[in-house]
Amino acid sequence: MSKRDDPIVGTLKLTRPAHRALAAAGIVTFADLAQWTRRDVADLHGVGPKSFVELDPAMKARGLDYKAP
Repeated sequence: MSKRDDPIVGTLKLTRPAHRALAAAGIVTFADLAQWTRRDVADLHGVGPKSFVELDPAMKARGLDYKAP
């Protein structure tokens, strides 16, 4: 079963720039990601639309969502 404290690295197939951008912002787990708005994550340099193809379903599978704007 997927957990909210699962690490993003090694769980999702994101580009290296996306992984670096998330890590630099302190987003290591899905619980960390849930503390951000989707827009703020999208504004990180290195995170593009293709990243959300992986991130969105992974968040939902863990019963998480992005922080409300």
